[in-house]
Amino acid sequence: MKRFAALLETLILTPSRNAKIDAMVSYFSETPDPDRGYALAAITRDLTLKNLKASGLRALITGRVDPDLFAMSYDYVGDMAETIALIWPDDANQQAANTLPGVADFIAEIENCPKHDIDDLVAQWLDQASANERWAMIKLATGGLRVGVSARLAKTALAQYGGQELDEIEKIWHGLDMPYSALFAWLDGHGDKPQINANQTFHPMMLSNPLDAERDFERLEPAAYDAEWKWDGIRVQLVIDTAGNGDDNSATARMFSRTGDDISAAFPDVTTSLRGQAVLDGELLIGQPANADSAAADTITRDPQPFNHLQQRLNRKQAAKTHLRDLPAFVRVYDMLFDGDTDIRTLPLTARRDRLARFLKRHDNPRLDLSETLDFDSWPALAALRQKGTDSFGHEGLMIKERDSSYVAGRPKGPWFKWKRDPRVIDTVMMYAQRGHGRRSSFYSDFTFGIWKGNEIVPVGKAYSGFTDDELRALDKWVRAHTTNRFGPVREVEKSLVVELAFDSAHDSPRHKSGVALRFPRINRIRWDKPAGEADTLDTIRSLFDRVSD
Repeated sequence: MKRFAALLETLILTPSRNAKIDAMVSYFSETPDPDRGYALAAITRDLTLKNLKASGLRALITGRVDPDLFAMSYDYVGDMAETIALIWPDDANQQAANTLPGVADFIAEIENCPKHDIDDLVAQWLDQASANERWAMIKLATGGLRVGVSARLAKTALAQYGGQELDEIEKIWHGLDMPYSALFAWLDGHGDKPQINANQTFHPMMLSNPLDAERDFERLEPAAYDAEWKWDGIRVQLVIDTAGNGDDNSATARMFSRTGDDISAAFPDVTTSLRGQAVLDGELLIGQPANADSAAADTITRDPQPFNHLQQRLNRKQAAKTHLRDLPAFVRVYDMLFDGDTDIRTLPLTARRDRLARFLKRHDNPRLDLSETLDFDSWPALAALRQKGTDSFGHEGLMIKERDSSYVAGRPKGPWFKWKRDPRVIDTVMMYAQRGHGRRSSFYSDFTFGIWKGNEIVPVGKAYSGFTDDELRALDKWVRAHTTNRFGPVREVEKSLVVELAFDSAHDSPRHKSGVALRFPRINRIRWDKPAGEADTLDTIRSLFDRVSD
């Protein structure tokens, strides 16, 4: 545990990307299996422990220190793990007898400990631990390390450690199980590269780069690129093997989010309809039921609905019958990674699209729809299409893809671009502020904004990005000086600061008092000069909503 705690401390205090990689490489070199594997899973957010809850930790600390002291400390620090680690009473005798388990043993004991004994076990460990060990254990148990390391950066460290290409690790990653013993054996030169069944697991997706129209169009040839509408859904991957070629000889069809989460159970109307053997890439959308009295697969109209319709079905373990009936899902498919057992990711996009079209024709399925390519002969012509699509039909913009491009995991520069519609902008009033996490834990950096509804300001969205470090310090200072009420780590502030918010679209939302939700809100400009009375109204937002959601 001491070595893991030292690693986390290095990662969170080191801004340098290369230094973070070096620290992880060193840890993998010095730490035996299975500890390093479970540590890797924690860093990549693939480890989830269910036995230790935040409420239990809160009860533990308030049993050791004054509850008001904890509340004030938590309000200042903003992170429960860090707060407990810092204010837990030190016991020199206990720390001298430090018998903390390693990472693997810690996880096993947490998961296997009876719930009525878990508090005593954790308290015993916290007594024996130093402050950074306490922080590491709590973070390990509760998840969300927030040490400035993405899953891809951790895999980059693995590649450097084992002298392998990052793409080779990406290709097999989602077919591996914790604690990744076979992976480390390969990287150590003690075993073969792990083999996975391509039609049974998620494959890292290819991502696009934002288009800089003024710069990029000067060097790009229109004839070398295809263009498609950018749809307002979520990116998904369909892994289909209904021929029964899995290890257990069973037929499978699964749906994964762009991060590799299996969301099949939430969308059985799509997954149970799938046939054939392939890995497909596309956009999950909500259509309209063609027959209100039936949820059968053949009753869907593939007319994409606004994102808030899809949002009602996201983050659910199971789909509700009413959702299956009223919010039928389908996938607009635009790429193919595997055709049967054949890996076609190295083929040009046009060849993959041809194979995809033939697959969809063979397996005619109302829940799958081929994304159309747009006709254009120049960038100005494409710009006109983009403008019409966003204004008249509410498209998010365009995807522009090189016709000869291979399917490469990650975000390669050059082959794929996204040309999103210009953001909508409104003037809002700051209502609440909350402390951030990690490097921002000492600053109020998460804000709730509102707009006028008659004579009342009502919440319309939250934002925690779009500002510089200097602006963050200025906002934090303003919040502290204009607080009117406190609710734990949240402060209510004077309704006087106007902030210009940029967002992609607006939709009806019964969950917000305003009745409207903003899609991807971010701070565009702080209007120190503008009085709150000149902020926008609900009618203003609804006029934008009407334009983008037709």
